[in-house]
Amino acid sequence: MADTKEDLLARLADLSEGALQRLSEAPGADRALQALKALGEKVDEMQRQMRRFPEMEKRLSTLEKRVDAMAKPKPKSARKPASGARAHTPKPGATPKKP
Repeated sequence: MADTKEDLLARLADLSEGALQRLSEAPGADRALQALKALGEKVDEMQRQMRRFPEMEKRLSTLEKRVDAMAKPKPKSARKPASGARAHTPKPGATPKKP
């Protein structure tokens, strides 16, 4: 039984080596190999960029909260009027000017 498994594995290994040899000699195999290598590099770069997403989402949510806080209207009763914008109160006994 062990000899049968070893024979089967040896036969599969020989067939695989032969198939790889024929593939490497096929026209255009070099271009296909280069394309696969470039694809692997692009996938690696995309994975590096994807790892930065959680950090960027955290920064974005912080900025969104700051913008929301800045956009909220502030209560007007708490503000004092500017010094030049005070209402003029007439003195007692003075008559208002006629237009």
